[in-house]
Amino acid sequence: MADNPGGGTVRGTRRDPDGPRDPTAAPAQALPRLIEEWLPVQELGIEARRENSTGQHPPPNRLHVWWARRPLVVSRAAVLASLLPAWRPDWPEPLRQRFPSREAYHAWVLHLLGIRGNLHAAWSAVQRARATGQRIENPFAHSRAFTFSPSEEELQDLVHVLHAAWKDSHVRVLDPTAGGGSIPLEALRLGLSVEANELNPVAAVILMATLDYPARFGEGFAEELARFGRELSAQVREKLAPFYNGASVEEEPLTYLWAHTVACPQTGKPIPLSPNWWLRRDDRGRVAALLLAHPDWPACRFEVVSGTAAERAAEQGTIRRGVAVSPWTGEVVDGDYVKREAQAGRMGQQLYAVVVKTAKGVEFRPPTEADLAAVAAAEAELARRLPGWLARGLVPDEEIPEESNDPRPRLYGMTRWRDLFAPRQLLALGTAVEALRALEPEIQAALPPDRARAVLTYLALALDKLADYNSRMARWHSKRGVIANTFDRHDFAMKWSFAEMAVVAAGKGLDWAIDQVVDAHRGIARLAQPARLPLWQRAGASPVERLRVTQGDARRLTHLADGSVHLVCIDPPYYDNVQYGELSDFFYVWLKRTLGHHYPDWFAAPLADKEDEAVANPARFAGLGRRARELARRDYERKLAAVFRECGRVLRPDGVLTVMFTHKQVDAWDALATALIQAGFQIVASWPVHTESEHSLHQAQKNAAQSTILLVCRKRPAGDGPVWWDDLRGELARCVRARAQELSALGVGGVDLFLAAYGPALAVISARWPVLTSESDPQTGQPLELRPETALDLARREVLALRRERLLHGQRAHFDHETDWYVLAWDTFRAVEFPADEARKLALAVGLDLDEDVLGRARLAQRKGSTVALLTPAERRRRGVVDPAASTFPRLVDAVHTAMLVYAEDGASACGAFLRRAGLQEHPEFRQCLQALLKFGPGKGACLFEQMLAPAAEKRAAAGVANTLQHLPPDGIHREWIVYPADDALPQNQQHFFQEAHGISTSGAAIGQVGKMCQG
Repeated sequence: MADNPGGGTVRGTRRDPDGPRDPTAAPAQALPRLIEEWLPVQELGIEARRENSTGQHPPPNRLHVWWARRPLVVSRAAVLASLLPAWRPDWPEPLRQRFPSREAYHAWVLHLLGIRGNLHAAWSAVQRARATGQRIENPFAHSRAFTFSPSEEELQDLVHVLHAAWKDSHVRVLDPTAGGGSIPLEALRLGLSVEANELNPVAAVILMATLDYPARFGEGFAEELARFGRELSAQVREKLAPFYNGASVEEEPLTYLWAHTVACPQTGKPIPLSPNWWLRRDDRGRVAALLLAHPDWPACRFEVVSGTAAERAAEQGTIRRGVAVSPWTGEVVDGDYVKREAQAGRMGQQLYAVVVKTAKGVEFRPPTEADLAAVAAAEAELARRLPGWLARGLVPDEEIPEESNDPRPRLYGMTRWRDLFAPRQLLALGTAVEALRALEPEIQAALPPDRARAVLTYLALALDKLADYNSRMARWHSKRGVIANTFDRHDFAMKWSFAEMAVVAAGKGLDWAIDQVVDAHRGIARLAQPARLPLWQRAGASPVERLRVTQGDARRLTHLADGSVHLVCIDPPYYDNVQYGELSDFFYVWLKRTLGHHYPDWFAAPLADKEDEAVANPARFAGLGRRARELARRDYERKLAAVFRECGRVLRPDGVLTVMFTHKQVDAWDALATALIQAGFQIVASWPVHTESEHSLHQAQKNAAQSTILLVCRKRPAGDGPVWWDDLRGELARCVRARAQELSALGVGGVDLFLAAYGPALAVISARWPVLTSESDPQTGQPLELRPETALDLARREVLALRRERLLHGQRAHFDHETDWYVLAWDTFRAVEFPADEARKLALAVGLDLDEDVLGRARLAQRKGSTVALLTPAERRRRGVVDPAASTFPRLVDAVHTAMLVYAEDGASACGAFLRRAGLQEHPEFRQCLQALLKFGPGKGACLFEQMLAPAAEKRAAAGVANTLQHLPPDGIHREWIVYPADDALPQNQQHFFQEAHGISTSGAAIGQVGKMCQG
């Protein structure tokens, strides 16, 4: 693709107006961009969740696995809003006529984003239906936003606005860590010049198949691809048919269900390992495999049962948390024994059920002799062919690295990448690779070189999909009746029972994998169609010709000139969230064999590059003990800073850097901010967008963050020297408070308001950097630079102060962090149980770690899968953190809970004695905490304390504490001090938190009822 840098140099600097200027240096005043003033975060959040609906993922997501993809609609918004100018009343006449008002301009932008109709009303209807379990018609009047492609006329308008803003006909966008390609694809669809770079070769191939080939060859190319796909599948089916018990008149096998086995320590017979034996759990009924073990049998047998028998049979699992139970003796089998057997190569597999298609639909049956004979034949064939395949390099022989953040494959005896496949699975993949190699000359003879390489690339991705859904790490999803792929989570979790595709089944197996890839290409080509419009031919080089995909280190973008990029839009690795290199090795070893000779520079190494990868990877420092995690953090920070410095080099002086980031840990945000600041950027705005799929198993079980924060950055102009942190604290607090009020007015609420406070806080310190503290370096005696974490902590406290003032009707209060979390959890969620991710974000906002501080040391709540439930005072006493005999308390909430507990169990007199002994009757923060608790409970219903406190006697505890305080001389709580607010409706922007999480009710308490209780 053509290299068209665009841009140019600007003469003069702030300090020397007549001298030469570095073309990459920041200008004194850059034209404001739209994203610095406005972004439709609520609408984007709704559309992002629509986009990620189960079974309806966008075409790029269906092409190939890549982790932590960003939604297309959010990517388009980030690109578009970062390039468009903010609306101004003094625009030139043509623009002012086209956009006479700010509202008209914003409406045009929403249209370009594909956001149409009354999203809020439709989304509320969806949430109500989820909460009540009702089925409703689709309430959305328009298709999902990502499917919208601007017309030629609309793109012409965009060209005019961008040219007016940048004085350049070809605006260039760079994504230096492009991953799955969401950002560059959306830039390409808008007709922009695109530079997409990626270190990981697997992702680089995905980028070619997502960006280059669909835009270059168009939708019609899918027919060529499908034709050669059918030829490949036919050849593979012919070779593999003898090794599957094929279709008959009565049935067609679709999926084989296996359990890993180890020998029973007492009998030596195989123990089939599975946590449960469910085959089906949906509205069609309950079906399970029934495990049978007779002393005279050499191995267990299985039957298929349904109804109540299935309920009993399914739960007779033989392993849980690595510890097994022998069905032969009933004895527990230690987890270490299971590992030793696996590492010694003695872990086997036993077929326990077959999924078949019959005239009645999809059914289940036990394995037959014909099934077992086909498996035995496949094992013999693999033993015969494997040595030759290894010699020819057709199947992976690479070892799984010992230094890894996920050691589970090696713990269970899988030391080489081919070990992740059962014998027949490996036979199928090896045969498919061999057939693709054999088909390659025919493809090259029939097509021009670039089209031939594209066909071979897509067919190789289809074999990757086959590997992903046909490994020992793929499992049967009994609630959906499908195979869950190897990477339904972002790890190598051991699957005790696994699913095997019937690779030769017509329309299934390899046919399905190829069809998926063909369909994904067709869908991507349809999305990329605007880049092929005649508009670009008339204007010169088309966006397709201005697209460049590169594979390399983002710290060294040597192919890009200084100051040649208008926008860097980057979704960098999120600290330690995903170990891309480690996970991608699963595919790398296969792509090296199917495509390595077509991309020789990309696949020259044995495995994916992990040394240059910008992730916090403790495994790289494994030999350094406890220092490993800290060294990994520093390594991540250094690499990310180098990436941002390179972004600064290639970015125009007036250019924008927009960073997408999400993480639950303060350390990750501190590292990101430090990297940005050290690279010479200042953060000028931030926007929280709810982006994560509600159905992702990784998200649900890991309780990962669900909102993406967009950080908008500019190059930092030359300053006047260091400033002191003490001189900036007041300015930072004022900026955070003002921005929090603005965001609240825009509809941003709940926990996202806390995270959004990072932007203005970082804006203050990054604009005035370096910022020095009063602490000194012990070696040099020089003042230490501020860690961004300190500024973030102040920002969190400022937002918390605003929330407390709301709760206390204008009074200021200072609670400890744990009490802050408890009070704000009631204020934000208004329920006993709420989504764990929101609890984690709230902990982050108040400066805590959910697991270590809230659930661990303070024991304020407990985890329940994907939710967190607040603990009662009695439950906290059983956990050793509430003690009625204590007189001092490390946390204010402990004192409140103890008072409630004493009153509930021993009455008002004992509670009064406790309050006097602990000095709480004159404790202002204790009173303020009670006042804050009295604020909770919008709407009608049971008292919040009644939700929390059990047994019934404790339900009167809060009222008892307040009444007792009222009667304690001399400074009891007076009635006029306790303000009982009127009932109010749950704010619209808080309803999402609960309705989205397993139908959790949003109904709160009647605050007036609380007040009556507390006044007796």
